[in-house]
Amino acid sequence: MLHIVSSTSRLTLRALFLASAVALGVGSAASAVHAEPATAQAPASFVSDRLSVQVVGQGPDVILIPGMASSREVWQAEAERLKATHRVHLVQLAGFAGEPWVHGDGAFLQPMIDELARYVAQHTDGRPAVIGHSMGALTGLMLAQQHPDRVDRLMSVDSLPFFGALMGPTATVETVRPAAERMSAIVLGSSEQDFLAGQRMTANGMARDETDRERIVQWSLATDRHALAAAMSDVMTTDMRPLLAGISTPVTALYASDANGGAPAAMADAMWSSQYADLPGVRLIRIDGSRHFIMMDQPAAFAEAVDDFLK
Repeated sequence: MLHIVSSTSRLTLRALFLASAVALGVGSAASAVHAEPATAQAPASFVSDRLSVQVVGQGPDVILIPGMASSREVWQAEAERLKATHRVHLVQLAGFAGEPWVHGDGAFLQPMIDELARYVAQHTDGRPAVIGHSMGALTGLMLAQQHPDRVDRLMSVDSLPFFGALMGPTATVETVRPAAERMSAIVLGSSEQDFLAGQRMTANGMARDETDRERIVQWSLATDRHALAAAMSDVMTTDMRPLLAGISTPVTALYASDANGGAPAAMADAMWSSQYADLPGVRLIRIDGSRHFIMMDQPAAFAEAVDDFLK
């Protein structure tokens, strides 16, 4: 998570978090995270410095991609539930939640998508279902656009084709770029103490339960700052909207609404309807009583939506 001190940036970031935005994280200190499911096995022949994958279960392939600064542990409940009927591939992106990062301030999204496409080709049936949260869903959308033969269907969880639009209805990649650069500089330059305080404050808009908020904070503290800055810059300056009309992959887009501390329903409806307007056949599903981490705040509703998506 990222907490910016100026009043303008605080408002911007609140919009980013409450209306859907990227689960931003900072810090390089190690943190305690839960163990992976005991039955998980990584494909021995897949080696990448952009992502790692744990696999559980047997059946049709489904890939789960966490958001920015998140651990694949965010999917643990779903993985345990789905592994009886599906082969579940739990992705961990490099640099996030303790995963090593060796690329400095270089590009984040495109090299990772290239590696994800390679993984799909080598270690799935070739056309898996993909479920992504926040930045993970943007990744899935880009994968479907660039490699339409490698994604059978996509579920986008509280994510947008252009996160920069949350800065205003007239935002473009070029108008957002200076703000993205400033935010990246703050990620790299702020003290651990300042970030920790800001992360705990911002986590209130990410999940409703205090235990879940602390998990989110700890994942952030284990995230490499250079990875975060690179990812944030790429995400804020990526606009998929002009490409949506050409995407043939079926897409289901879940989005959160919470009258008490989250995005109001009318605001969320307007944002998602506008952002996905050009995507043929998109199915928009609002999950009420939830903040950004829908799978944490409304696990039953989320599980029902996933089951319907995978039918």
